[in-house]
Amino acid sequence: MELCPNRSFPQHIWRMLAVGAACAAGLIGAPASHAVRQELALLDRLQSGQWEMRDRDSTGGRSRLCIASGRELIQLRHMHDACKSFTIEDTAEAVTVQYTCPGHGFGRTRVRFENAQLAQIETQGVAQGLPFDTSTEARRVGTCMH
Repeated sequence: MELCPNRSFPQHIWRMLAVGAACAAGLIGAPASHAVRQELALLDRLQSGQWEMRDRDSTGGRSRLCIASGRELIQLRHMHDACKSFTIEDTAEAVTVQYTCPGHGFGRTRVRFENAQLAQIETQGVAQGLPFDTSTEARRVGTCMH
């Protein structure tokens, strides 16, 4: 079977058609200059500072956390572990990230943005050999006390 059956088209036309078909099929991404959107930008909209984490289960437990970036909310149960992550959802309203921490467990976290000082977090996975599944309201309550 001949790859270019119609030799009346110049070679550069065939190349353009092949590249266009590959782009349409998702085999080739857009050039970097067209990449306007930053991955997980929603998390950068959350203000740094002291955040109160309130469990939304029957216990209603509360804790405080000082964060420099909203990205720290992705790995609440594996905060100090080196993990590899994969973004599942990345919109202006919510992000979902699945991560794996070799030797320490894994998790899947969804952060829903309400405003720069309030977010809803659902996370589940395994930490220290035990499963976890929590729903938390995260609210900024002030600056970090050092």
